[in-house]
Amino acid sequence: MADVLLETAIANWEPRFTANGVDASDYARITKPLTSWDEWCSAWCDGAQEHFDLANEALASGRNRSAGEFYARAATYFHFGKFLFVHDLDQAKAAHARAVDALNRALPMFDPPASREEISFEGSKLVGVFRAPRGEGPHPTVILIPGLDSTKEEFRDVERAFLDRGLAIFALDGPGQGEAEWTLPIRPEWDRVGAAVLEHLLTMNQVDSDRIGVWGVSLGGFYAARMASSDLPLKGTVALAGPYNLGATWKDLNPLTRHAFEVRSFSSSPEEAEKRAWDMTLEGFASEITTPLMVIMGKRDRLFPWQDGERLANEASGETTLVLLEEGNHGCANVVYRHRPLSADWLAQRLLVSTS
Repeated sequence: MADVLLETAIANWEPRFTANGVDASDYARITKPLTSWDEWCSAWCDGAQEHFDLANEALASGRNRSAGEFYARAATYFHFGKFLFVHDLDQAKAAHARAVDALNRALPMFDPPASREEISFEGSKLVGVFRAPRGEGPHPTVILIPGLDSTKEEFRDVERAFLDRGLAIFALDGPGQGEAEWTLPIRPEWDRVGAAVLEHLLTMNQVDSDRIGVWGVSLGGFYAARMASSDLPLKGTVALAGPYNLGATWKDLNPLTRHAFEVRSFSSSPEEAEKRAWDMTLEGFASEITTPLMVIMGKRDRLFPWQDGERLANEASGETTLVLLEEGNHGCANVVYRHRPLSADWLAQRLLVSTS
């Protein structure tokens, strides 16, 4: 009997994985033998361990740059093992802990190097990765926001697009994400989250307080738009593949995504999760966006209809750019070359950085 959950994962996520640091051959090798969704997490952890071992070998021989790359890839694989594996939280938590450990080992070996930043928030903490381009600061900075099932461990290739254009990055685990998902539930009020993050960033000498932007993908695109609708001092926002109203799309979401939202919103039942999904809306907020906004949607998105992005762009009150990609899937992961450089250039221009 076919495993619908496994088929859903394999059919939907290969472009996203390979666009964010998973080797295409590894993807095929790890997923091909699987017969059940229950095998997913352990298979990806085994694949991650191979890269972790390569990192240890490189480190022992003094090849620190390679060690950092291997640790970072291991972190990504551990992350993708647990990203939607919410039916077995013990396995998910163990894989996540290994992802965090691998990334922490990698950070000082990145070029440019990275630092781990912790922000107190509602009795818990938010965690982010900060990287600045070479050269004297302070630097214009972009906050990178993951989605429902993504985390900071997934963002190395995204980071590179901004760093190469002279922008610092802060890749964040917000409520319901990564290191915060076990203690802070998903919520729509990202003005409060953004305020806490900005307060921290503005204490850092490498951050230019007058030149801060935000980029978010999937549910992170929704969070980015909610931040932009507040009075936070943002100079530009990119919302990639986010919903306008999560509740309106609820019944069309695949079961893996719905269950992940139920768990990460701390809902007690599928019915409560659906009710909370209706709170995740831009209605009444989109019109409050007066700073530059770029909205990117794929017309073949299986999670959120491209019309959600069109509605956001139409209702925003400031300078707005709408990018609709005919072949784009969810997150436009299958056509990253059409939007990742474009959005990095766009934010660099709004933050007054030369892209030549």
